[in-house]
Amino acid sequence: MLTDWSEDIVVVELADDPQLSDELTAIIDRVAESETGATPHVVLNMSLVGYIKSSNLAQLIRLRKLLTEAGRALRLCSVDDRVWSVMMVTGLDKLFEVSPDPMTALASIQLDSSAEPNGA
Repeated sequence: MLTDWSEDIVVVELADDPQLSDELTAIIDRVAESETGATPHVVLNMSLVGYIKSSNLAQLIRLRKLLTEAGRALRLCSVDDRVWSVMMVTGLDKLFEVSPDPMTALASIQLDSSAEPNGA
């Protein structure tokens, strides 16, 4: 479920497929279609995701690419050990920023944003 946590941040609650694929598609579409300067930071709460498929990993990589190009942050949080082990084996643990819980992820985005020269 996508939730606008603030004007600038979207939190997405994920669960196992088919919801995982659907929610990732929805947030990718939202980011891809957002106007310049209106792209939100994204927090993906993965607390209910017990397994992840290669197609889901591809979606995560695409989402990260879109957000990076827009100068926005992506944080994964509450990642299950089974999912984390897949990310470690594939080397994706080095590509994504991961927080232990949603509040920490939100705080890290807000701190990073306030540290930017224009506060964007």
